[in-house]
Amino acid sequence: MLLAGSEDDPIVRAYIAALRQELEQLGWIEGRNIKVDYRWARADADRFPVLAKELVALQPDVIVAVTTTAAIALKRETTGIPVVFVNVVDPIGSGLVASLARPSGNFTGFIHFEPSMASKWLEMLKQVAPPLTRVAILYSDKTLPSHGLYVRAVEAAAPSFAILPIATPANDAAEIERAIDAFAREPNSGLIVLPDATPVVNRDLIITHAGRNHLPAVYPFGFFVRDGGLMSYGVDAIDRYRQAASYVDRILKGAKPADLPVQMPNKFELVINLKAAKALGLTIPQSLLVRADEVIE
Repeated sequence: MLLAGSEDDPIVRAYIAALRQELEQLGWIEGRNIKVDYRWARADADRFPVLAKELVALQPDVIVAVTTTAAIALKRETTGIPVVFVNVVDPIGSGLVASLARPSGNFTGFIHFEPSMASKWLEMLKQVAPPLTRVAILYSDKTLPSHGLYVRAVEAAAPSFAILPIATPANDAAEIERAIDAFAREPNSGLIVLPDATPVVNRDLIITHAGRNHLPAVYPFGFFVRDGGLMSYGVDAIDRYRQAASYVDRILKGAKPADLPVQMPNKFELVINLKAAKALGLTIPQSLLVRADEVIE
């Protein structure tokens, strides 16, 4: 497994546990009939090529690549070892597969987000903070190569909400802190955090500074909200890892990645933190609460 996060992150450990549990259900038990080697990029873009080379040198039967950056790094190293990707956006545009239905090469897997989610994120922000007129789109251009798709999607949807979107790349903790603090100086501002390894690794910092600056924010994963963020809407990431395990199982039993279609997300969750809303002086409308999969009080 080539992972974008850190080995001490409990969220990443939960994802790995979900994959391992599903593999066990399918008969693959680590230490008995399967060996798993892990490499951790820790949201450092320079580590991905090095770690990809290390894993390919081991000549494994299959590699699980987490994030587009990880998958692209592996694509440069191997055209023969099967790779199942998770948390990838635009695998066709990234050159990983020829098509979703017929990947054709040694890569297949599970798409994480569609850029069309941008409209939903903007709608949520406008619902909880009607005076909102500008929004920062936070991401790292080093660990989210597909950021342009999201930025363009937000820009396309923003006029219907009377919001000015501002792309805000930040590649490390210091840049994130400066970007949020500077953006929040203007009134009626909000924040969209894109699904990217850098914000995930720095989520505590983002949540803290968004709250300190009274900046309503929408996140891509529920764990941001469980850690104190305002609200999130996105795919059920745990479910994606369980599905990835099913593809690993099929490949270990002889299936070819080219014959396993790339899967679109089909399970989403809306999480809202009422405590965070109260701290920001916001009222969550009932129309949003009734649709929530989880409400934190």
